[in-house]
Amino acid sequence: MDNARAPYVTLNPRPKRKALGWFFIVLGVLGCVLPFLQGFLFLALGVFVLRDQHLWAAHRWAWVEKRWPGAVSKIESLESSMTARFAGWGAGLRRAIGRG
Repeated sequence: MDNARAPYVTLNPRPKRKALGWFFIVLGVLGCVLPFLQGFLFLALGVFVLRDQHLWAAHRWAWVEKRWPGAVSKIESLESSMTARFAGWGAGLRRAIGRG
């Protein structure tokens, strides 16, 4: 594996996102041993979640992006659309309960 580095990384640490990412990493390690879990899938998902939390994860994600650029662009566009959708749902919920 070559040393692909992300050209510019902005870290945005958030405790809930870190906890979720590390949870997926632990599931991935367990999945490498247990036959009923997909280890690689959870490891990749953990790195994806942690890519803006830790520098090492950003570098691994840069390697994945170099290796599979089409898949990464689809995943990141899906993340942005889901983020916008959840923000809209949250705003609607706040309006419905009279807090926004």
